[in-house]
Amino acid sequence: MLARKNKLIFLKLLSLFSVVRGYNILIIVLAQYLTSIFILAPHIRLRGVIFDPNLFVIVLASAGVIAAGYIINSFYDSEKDLINRPQKTMLDRLVSQQTKLTGYFVLNFLSVVLASYVSFRAVLFFSLYIFGIWFYSHKLKKYPIIGNTVASTLAITPFFAVFIYYKNFDEVIFVHATFLFLILIMREMVKDLENLKGDMAQDYKTIPVVYGELSSKRIITTLIIASGIPVYLLLTRYEIGFMYYYFYGCLALLLISLIVVWGSKKKTHYLWLHNILKLIIVSGTFSIILIDLNVVLDRILW
Repeated sequence: MLARKNKLIFLKLLSLFSVVRGYNILIIVLAQYLTSIFILAPHIRLRGVIFDPNLFVIVLASAGVIAAGYIINSFYDSEKDLINRPQKTMLDRLVSQQTKLTGYFVLNFLSVVLASYVSFRAVLFFSLYIFGIWFYSHKLKKYPIIGNTVASTLAITPFFAVFIYYKNFDEVIFVHATFLFLILIMREMVKDLENLKGDMAQDYKTIPVVYGELSSKRIITTLIIASGIPVYLLLTRYEIGFMYYYFYGCLALLLISLIVVWGSKKKTHYLWLHNILKLIIVSGTFSIILIDLNVVLDRILW
């Protein structure tokens, strides 16, 4: 009896971790810190960045809002996800909708309270971020182009939080951000193709539903070509250290993506494409340390 109860508790914790996409949040937290260390505040010693209480609060508040965002997104998409991802949805349903909503409000409230430690502007920033996520989940995600653009903007917003905190307006930062934004919007387009069946059933007006798969593939192709522009600029105009290895790898993966796009005919093909784009995003997080390996060695020694 006790073993069954412990198993149920474990499954509910696993379900909660799945709902809030804990693995994604960990990557975002790591990305925020690495971006702060190597791009936004390279002049500040490692100790000063890692033990900065304001940065810690900003990152923690971001994680809370993002987790709440995944919860409300799961709440609104429960029927669609049951069609597109039945196994994951059944796991997610081990946690009741009431519990999810409670968690949503608690996480958002705690995030705003944390933000108040930094400043009133931080409170305003995260309040608008919370509203933006809710409005996207409730309304905007059902509309073509607007939904994809807003989703990509919301995904990159946590980095604007630390960007505003450090007030670093170097041009190279905007070029990095443009590349990330293009990859994110590409991923959103691919997710629409991947979830076409559920979107049609639930009357979501996504690009492949309204304009067809061919139009989606053409837009993704345009985005792939456009993403080459910031890559070219980063490789030729800015000092990015050994991170050029990452961007050459990105060019290769984007070329593969282009081939996969036009060869895709079913959901598993789009899933492969989604995973390629996810690899670009995740590997980009870890490759930030390649910008200056000397800084890494110096900062390890504090």
